Amino acid sequence: MTTAVDWQVRARGLVEKLTEAGVLDDPAWRDAVESVPRHVFVPTFYVQQPGGGWSATSAGSDGWLDAVYDDRPLVTALAKNAAGGRVSMSSSSQPALMLRMLAALDVRLGHRVLEIGTGTGYNAGLLAHRLGDGQVFSVDIGAGLVEAARVRLASLGYAPTLAAVHGAFGLPDQAPFDRIIATCSVPAVPWAWAEQLREGGLVLVDVKRSAHTGNLALLRRYPDRLEGRFLPKWATFMAIRDTDGAPPTLTGVTMQPEEGWRSSTQLDPQPWTAVVPWFLASSRLPQRLVFGYRGRSETGSEWATFRGDDGSWCMVRTQPDERGRREVCEGGPIGIWTQFERAHDQWDMFGRPGWDRLGLTVLPDGSHRVWLDEPDRACSWLITGGRNAAR
Repeated sequence: MTTAVDWQVRARGLVEKLTEAGVLDDPAWRDAVESVPRHVFVPTFYVQQPGGGWSATSAGSDGWLDAVYDDRPLVTALAKNAAGGRVSMSSSSQPALMLRMLAALDVRLGHRVLEIGTGTGYNAGLLAHRLGDGQVFSVDIGAGLVEAARVRLASLGYAPTLAAVHGAFGLPDQAPFDRIIATCSVPAVPWAWAEQLREGGLVLVDVKRSAHTGNLALLRRYPDRLEGRFLPKWATFMAIRDTDGAPPTLTGVTMQPEEGWRSSTQLDPQPWTAVVPWFLASSRLPQRLVFGYRGRSETGSEWATFRGDDGSWCMVRTQPDERGRREVCEGGPIGIWTQFERAHDQWDMFGRPGWDRLGLTVLPDGSHRVWLDEPDRACSWLITGGRNAAR
């Protein structure tokens, strides 16, 4: 049985860890983390095993409480996909990331805040503790997640407005908002959010067309646009879902090395080693791109693979040869690796800028333009055109 002393001691320990890490220096957020019990929102979490299966750890189990108050993300809901496997569907974000985002969003008393992605309800609990129930609104497409979050929040005396709706539409009947925070990634920022945001208000969202290809952007509402900069430290969230179920699996893309065209590269194929150039290349890549591995070797997987929803595919050897080069084979309507190499060359030419030098402008037609250093600088990349705007 978990006592108040058990969790409060651990919550204070988490506060100390976050303070030492430099992500928690606001007394009001310190009080929220110490006062809102995370374990109430995470009665069970799941850990993926090397073979692909999942193990569950639930309330009362050895290590459960310590894990909940550790500074790490926890997968809290699974669903079966079309292939019969279980995949993660919801999680409790890493506390350091949550607090870093809340600090960047500059949330203040009196603000009306819309959260996209209720999940467990923990973040809504922190917001409600800080701002009051009447200032906090949270939506999620998962009806079961929303109801569970409502019950957990109510058990602690919190009653923010929750709704089971598609996050891309926001919550227009409760607008306008001063702040919007999205705890899921989107391929493009829905203009509906801008329409529900007061002029001068802020939206913080993880902009990713595919896994690893993007980052958190803090955008201000102007009369004719959303505009701002990417946060300097990379982060990632689960993608926004269109249905209350497991994300769809990518099928029908067959990699045929004997029919592809071949080249070689000096670059590491794992996308998280070059997230900025992958993002800059995203407008020229398939709208949905899935990364994986194929084959086995003495050192691990033989090939890193990319599959696009348009039938494009690419295979890159994970290990370089004695000259430091890796074999590449790609096919389909778009040369995935060719486009990435071009973006990487351009990124090189501009001095390999990090996220701290990149900004984003979003227009009402749905177009997204990434710029270097300043919005009016000639150097920019169109990441998403109006016809590809999110929902």
